[in-house]
Amino acid sequence: MDRLMAMQVFVKVVDGGSLSAAAEQLDLSRPVVSRYVAELEDWVGARLLHRTTRRLSLTPAGNEILPRCRQMLEFSEDMRHALDAPDETPRGLLRITASTSFAQTQLIQAVVDYGRRYPGVAVDLMALDRTVNLVEERIDLAIRMTNRLDGNLIARKLGVCRSIICASPDYLARHGTPRKVEELALHNCLTHSYVGRSLWQFDARRKGGRGQSVAVGGSISANEVTVLLQAVLAGVGIGHMPAYTVAPLVATGQLVQLLPEYEPLQLGMYGVYASRKHIPATLRTMLDFLAQRFAGQPF
Repeated sequence: MDRLMAMQVFVKVVDGGSLSAAAEQLDLSRPVVSRYVAELEDWVGARLLHRTTRRLSLTPAGNEILPRCRQMLEFSEDMRHALDAPDETPRGLLRITASTSFAQTQLIQAVVDYGRRYPGVAVDLMALDRTVNLVEERIDLAIRMTNRLDGNLIARKLGVCRSIICASPDYLARHGTPRKVEELALHNCLTHSYVGRSLWQFDARRKGGRGQSVAVGGSISANEVTVLLQAVLAGVGIGHMPAYTVAPLVATGQLVQLLPEYEPLQLGMYGVYASRKHIPATLRTMLDFLAQRFAGQPF
């Protein structure tokens, strides 16, 4: 069996909604299309499509296999074009999105430096504290801090995002300093709406490698890091903050790092985009630039 061809047929059947539509697009007979799908099902060991007289629908196994088939086809296309002539100098518009805090403290300077290297590129930078639909909103690149990636998107790891548990000296003077992770449950912990809102996770590397979690809560939750930071600086409570935001404040004594022997669970820093097909020079060079810039950063 030509497995790549079987994957292509399967994807065309799903996209076209029928065996007949796939047969027409691929210039194959309907029985040949049906045979390719059946052979792919035999290979993966599961039924991929529910077939009725009126419509086709994906089985749970089909939902799992479909994005992987798309990726394999994209890999194959990349190999075919690997020795093509390189793209010309990057130029044109590149639309990028990132969280407000990362855009303000890190990404904007990176974009400025990239622009000096590639003056023909214009960047539309959107600071958004929500997950965007790259295709619908015409975003070329999203910078995301996560350990859970959408399998339908392409992601390149750019670095890691570390966090710091911290509070103001004023808060600690009034409420005491937690010495153990469990004691955080007794404090006013200011939480992010989407990341660790009720559970803070730690990797106790200096405690024999055992991870630990603690349920937390407090008087303020927000969907944006810089908003929470203002509350932490005001002495309202304890924050779980990205190191790239608070490390300078810890260094100057405006904030105090808590529980340094426990490291909050790291998040991967990824550049996420929609497809590997025909990556424009603007996106490719930006990914290379950001990976070089952030791979060795302490955050």
